[in-house]
Amino acid sequence: MAQTVCVIPSTADLAHLSAIVADRARPLKHIQRARIILLSAERLCVLDVAQQAGVSRPAVWRWQQRYAEEGVEGLLRDKTRPPGKPPHSTDTVAEVLALTCSEPPGEVTHWTGRALAQAVGISLRSVQRIWDAHRLKPHRVRSFKRSNDPAFAEKVEDIVGLYMDPPRHAVVLSLDEKSQIQALERTRPSRSITPGRPETQTHDYIRHGTATLFAALDVLEGTVIGRCMQRYRHEEFLRFLNTIEAAVPAGKLIHVILDNYGTHKHPKVRAWLARHPRWIFHFTPTSASWMNAVEGFFSALTRRRLKRGSFSGMVDLQAAINRYIAEHNDRPKPFVWTKPATAILDAVNGNAAPSV
Repeated sequence: MAQTVCVIPSTADLAHLSAIVADRARPLKHIQRARIILLSAERLCVLDVAQQAGVSRPAVWRWQQRYAEEGVEGLLRDKTRPPGKPPHSTDTVAEVLALTCSEPPGEVTHWTGRALAQAVGISLRSVQRIWDAHRLKPHRVRSFKRSNDPAFAEKVEDIVGLYMDPPRHAVVLSLDEKSQIQALERTRPSRSITPGRPETQTHDYIRHGTATLFAALDVLEGTVIGRCMQRYRHEEFLRFLNTIEAAVPAGKLIHVILDNYGTHKHPKVRAWLARHPRWIFHFTPTSASWMNAVEGFFSALTRRRLKRGSFSGMVDLQAAINRYIAEHNDRPKPFVWTKPATAILDAVNGNAAPSV
């Protein structure tokens, strides 16, 4: 490149360029370009302009040409540059997408980035960009289970109706049991979190036995009635029902949402229900425990109290669970179900995506 233009700025451009050079808040590249034009206007040779501006001679020629074509505004705007490599054609992108959504050859279950890049003849990074652009994640898998209950629709409508439009003068309880809660004692005390290091605990432990938590979530108030027991039989379930019976004021119907576990349908439990006519059981569909609101409480209990806990024995474990329930009941939040039954049934039939 050689000098092809003669720089003759106007009075207004000279004032504008001088202001740019004097402005300390300006980017350095803008100041350098403005200084190149001001020095060129003094009829200096290209070498002197380059030395005083601190740039190369090709840079002087380039910005002289830019000023001649676009004026001062051209100095303050960088031109876009084409990519170093042209983007892949639509046929290549379509081939990547088609292969990703198909069965891979050989005895493998899914495509990897390197295998697909080798099959198509492009780079691994190109495959990753195409996957990101089309939200494809072949390395991940999500499991699901569809209920085969013949009365699925009726049960969904019944339970969702209790959540969204509970009957008056009644208590709606979501009841379930969390069995096999282990009283594990770590062999060494856990080390608390520090900057750059998470909380640590020993991998080995001493097992002191297991407990079962019977819990009933009051959907309207958000409080939990809980009781820890050693075993999980219909005898313990009946004792828990008697605990609820004593806690709920007389004169109120008790609607209970629970799963299809055999203990809940034991003949002695049915006889107990016959003697307590204000109790009404509503069973969730088969393989649909996600409809039981108390499962959310169990999840929070596991994550926030049990998973990292260390318990010296069964008494310590049960005391910790009871304290957690008491803290939960101090700040209860009513359970809110937002998805109507029609939307759930449409999602199960493949017409929508369920969310509650």
